[in-house]
Amino acid sequence: MSAVHGQTVTINPGVAAGSGMLPGLALTGVVALAAAFAAEQLGAPVMLMALLFGMALQSVAAGTQCDAGTKFASKTILRIGIICLGAMITVGEIAGLGWPVFAVIASGLLMTIVVGLAVGHLLGMHPERSVLCAGAVAICGASAALAIAAALPHRQDKERDTLAVVVGVTGLSTIAMIAYPAFSSAIGASDQLAGLFFGASIHDVAQVMGAGLTLSEEAGTTAAVAKLSRVVLLAPVVLLIGIVFRGRCDQGLAAETASAPIPLFVLGFIFVVVLNSLGVLPSSVIDALTTASRWSLVLAVAALGLRTSLGDMAKVGPALGVLLVILTVFLAAFAWFGLQTVPLPSA
Repeated sequence: MSAVHGQTVTINPGVAAGSGMLPGLALTGVVALAAAFAAEQLGAPVMLMALLFGMALQSVAAGTQCDAGTKFASKTILRIGIICLGAMITVGEIAGLGWPVFAVIASGLLMTIVVGLAVGHLLGMHPERSVLCAGAVAICGASAALAIAAALPHRQDKERDTLAVVVGVTGLSTIAMIAYPAFSSAIGASDQLAGLFFGASIHDVAQVMGAGLTLSEEAGTTAAVAKLSRVVLLAPVVLLIGIVFRGRCDQGLAAETASAPIPLFVLGFIFVVVLNSLGVLPSSVIDALTTASRWSLVLAVAALGLRTSLGDMAKVGPALGVLLVILTVFLAAFAWFGLQTVPLPSA
């Protein structure tokens, strides 16, 4: 309510809040579209393009006019994207790998997180930074980093660290997409074994598919299923991380953070996976949800870029990058040698 020329004017808070988000959402959308176009033309990862374009325009979004919209995109739209991600997965596809292979993939995920926390401690990193790095490497790259960050309690540098992890895992995924097929071909690995290796060790879904299809359609299909077996573990891992770090805050072990509730968006992700596994979702709905997930995550990454300056990124320090490289090498070695010890699924 305000006075204009002696008259009282009532402002609808809902309308004001909604219109207040439009500049930030519009800018985020433009960045996402430009990133998608550039990625298609250059053959580059769209997430990386969204980050770079967003950070380049951070000074434009720095004012309060865009803050509400970029915050909404980096939080709410992100959660929508994670929920829709469940449409890519069915329990039947994962079961087709066989329990021995799934056990190798799941144990590699678990050990990567354990090693990440241990090495991060040795490097003097905050546990939340360590688990952010480890989860991104262990599960599904940028998507996992965004989901884990959403489940962690608020911390002063959380957005900056999340952005740094997304940049790191996207770059390492791109390197792996080129190096791992060359390695597999050099040692004469079968397309099935190579596909399982790619799916069990490369971070981002797009780069997993790129690596597999470099060899053959069989390798690409096998890699996709193996990768989705890691993605389906996103839900329990994020739930556990949310509970553990909420407990840390409740005990006063992280004074700068507030308690984080169990993330409801993960329950939504599980719900969509269950519906898809039961076969109740029409193919048109699955396609729509998959597209919505992809664009929601690109929008969320673009918004994070718009909210993070290059100066902030420079403060991250080398430890985070070192940890990402160590974990990438560890997971690749664990997956490769682990897959040698178990029977592979029948053709």
